[in-house]
Amino acid sequence: MTPIVPARTVASRKGASGVPRSQPLQCCRRPKRPRGNSHGEEVSLTGKGSNSVKVRHYNERFVLDAIRRLKEASKSDLARAANLTPAAVAAIVDGLESSGFVKQVGKRFGQRGSPSTLYRLTPERIYSVGVKIGRRALEAVLVDFAGEVRARESHEYRFPDPDLVLKAGNTALANFGKLIGGLGDASIVGVGIASPYFLGGWSEELGFPDDLGRRWEAIDLTTFFATRPKNPVFVENDASSAALAELIQGAGARFRDFMHISIDTFVGGGLVQGGKVHTGPHGNSAALGPLPVSPSSLDSVAAKPARYQSLLHRASIYVLVNHLRSRGIEINRVRELDPLPPGAREPLFEWIDDCANALVEAIIAITSVIDIEAIVLDSILPRPIHLELLARVQTQFNRISAIGIVAPEIVSGQFGAEASPIGAAMLSFSALLAPDSSVLMIGKDKTRLLGSLSTLAG
Repeated sequence: MTPIVPARTVASRKGASGVPRSQPLQCCRRPKRPRGNSHGEEVSLTGKGSNSVKVRHYNERFVLDAIRRLKEASKSDLARAANLTPAAVAAIVDGLESSGFVKQVGKRFGQRGSPSTLYRLTPERIYSVGVKIGRRALEAVLVDFAGEVRARESHEYRFPDPDLVLKAGNTALANFGKLIGGLGDASIVGVGIASPYFLGGWSEELGFPDDLGRRWEAIDLTTFFATRPKNPVFVENDASSAALAELIQGAGARFRDFMHISIDTFVGGGLVQGGKVHTGPHGNSAALGPLPVSPSSLDSVAAKPARYQSLLHRASIYVLVNHLRSRGIEINRVRELDPLPPGAREPLFEWIDDCANALVEAIIAITSVIDIEAIVLDSILPRPIHLELLARVQTQFNRISAIGIVAPEIVSGQFGAEASPIGAAMLSFSALLAPDSSVLMIGKDKTRLLGSLSTLAG
C-alpha cells in the first residue's frame, strides 16, 4: 500500500523499513495552524466535528500499512510502530477484524504477561488487477490483499496493435472477474495499467507500423478496457510500476532509496527515494533509455558517427535478439533461450559483456547525481541468464574505481517479467489504503484520500 509519489497530506508516511519516519495523526494534538489534506482542504486536529473522521480514516490506514510491513503483529507492536495509544489501536484493529481486512493468526508466547494475539492481513478479502501493455505481449495478474499473485494471463503479439491489446486485456479482466465472482464476499477494488511511454516509438528498431505511435497517442488508457463502473483505473509507466512492486514486495524491505533498472524490450528505470517512487512533474523520471554511454562493441550494432550511444541501444532485449540473428539464431521471445539453442552461447555472452559495460557506465552516472543505497537490476530474461548478467555487472563495477561516489549495492530484482503488472496492481491498494494515498496518473491527475474502509466492507 505504499504510495507511488509524495503529496501534501495531513502527515508524512513511514519508511519502507517499517520504522515510522513520522507520526500518524493524533486527535489530541493541535498544530499551530491547520494543514491541508489531499483535497486541499484544511484539517483540524482538535478531534471535533467531521475532521476527526478524516483523522480516524488516516490512522486506520497507518495501522493497515504497519501490519503489511510487519507481516504479522500484535496490538502492542502496532501501537509502538504507529505511536498511537493502545486503546486507539485496539479500536482500529477490532474494526478492521470485524470488517474482514485483518484476521487473527495465533498467539505469541514467551514474553511477560498474557500471550499476545497476532494479526495479519486477510489475503482473500480484496483483490486488484494489474495489466502491463508491453511492446511484445500483454501481461495481466490478479493480486490478493497480501500481494500474492492468484491468477495470471499472457497474450503475445508481434506488435501492440490497439485492437489486439484491447481484446487481450478485456479477456483477462473478464476471466479474473469470473474467478472473483465465485469467491463469496471477495471483490476487485481497482485496475492498474502499466504501459511504456511512447508505446509506438522507435518503430524502426522494432519493425512496428509507422502509424502505431499516432494511434496510441489518441487513446485514453483510463477508459480503454471494459472495467466495472465501481473499479477505479490507475495508469503508470511500466518501469515505475516495476519499481513500486519491488518497493512493496521485494527490495523495499531492505532499502528506502534505490534505482530500479528493468531490462525489457527497451531498458527503463524507476527511482525510489525515502520509501516512495518518484516519477517527476512529467511522469518521466528515471527514463534511462536516452542516457548517453560509450559506443557498443558488438559488430551487429550499426556504427554511428556520434561519440555516444544511448543506453537503450546497448542494454535492451531487442539488441540481444538482433545480435543473435546476426549469428543465424532466430528467436522471437527470450524464453526461447532456456535451454540455449545450439550456437547461442557465444553471441549471448558477447551481448552480456557489452550490456554489463553499458550498465556500469549508467550506474556511475546515476550515483553521481542521486545518492542511493542500491541498484535493483531486473529483466525479462530467463533467470539463469539474468543472474549471469547481474554477476557481470557486479564484477565490472567492482573493477572500476569511481572517485566521488558512494558505491551502491547492486542486487537482483525479485519479479522478472511480472514486476510491471504486479506493480500496476499495487496502484489500487496504494490509492485506497495507504496513509498517503496520492497516486500519480499519466499527466497531472491525482486520486483523493478515500473514506472509511466500511464502504468496502459493506
